[in-house]
Amino acid sequence: MKRFSLGTILCLSLLAAKGGAQQAPWPVNSLERPRPPVIRPGAPVPSTPPPSDAIVLFDGTGLSAWESEEEGKPAVWTVWNGYMEVKPGSGAIQTRRAFGSIQLHLEWAEPAPPNGEGQHRGNSGVFLMSRYEIQVLDSWRNDTYADGQAGAMYGQRPPLVNASRPPGAWQSYDIVFIRPRFAPDGSVASPARVTVFHNGVVVHDDEAFTGRTVHGRAATYETHLDRLPLLLQDHGSRVRFRNVWVRELVDDPGEG
Repeated sequence: MKRFSLGTILCLSLLAAKGGAQQAPWPVNSLERPRPPVIRPGAPVPSTPPPSDAIVLFDGTGLSAWESEEEGKPAVWTVWNGYMEVKPGSGAIQTRRAFGSIQLHLEWAEPAPPNGEGQHRGNSGVFLMSRYEIQVLDSWRNDTYADGQAGAMYGQRPPLVNASRPPGAWQSYDIVFIRPRFAPDGSVASPARVTVFHNGVVVHDDEAFTGRTVHGRAATYETHLDRLPLLLQDHGSRVRFRNVWVRELVDDPGEG
């Protein structure tokens, strides 16, 4: 039996007294990190109409609000039957308009029947300010690392629960995003924060991004403009999107 020093026992006791609030230092994309519990979201509801003050980014009829990630080139994803679909190999698309803090609504559906496993099944992503990703993935009976499944703040924080629907079913994200702020010396005055509802279930509650989304390493911040485009990722899967709208948030008394 392993023996612990008095100091170690005291530290463990303090952590226990905090209700386990301290997170284990899991490496990025660790397959050992516990998976969020799987829950069944409520029954699908009709597509949510935008409120009167929303900026509609996709209403099912065209991509006029979007362009290729290669700025200035047109978006070439497929549009039909009221949705847009990733055209694999064509690259990400981004909004022509730039945004800071926003409320975002979008609906998405995974390819059916499913194809591939793990990160190769229905992979895409919603990049807030083109930098901070909420993962899109087919996480219905599809195992992958916890911080890379549907609803994850990719590479940083898993969702509180897995609220995924089966492939082919329409799902929704409702996101409240507060942009980061930088001090004059380039340091982070306040990090980017996000609240996310996946199919009506909260999966992040005012959580801070640790930096720009990157793959396979720890995220860090770099200074950037106060407004940047919203970006949808092409990761080689024919993921569909519909009913995309935002409301700009005035999150600073000096704005507006």
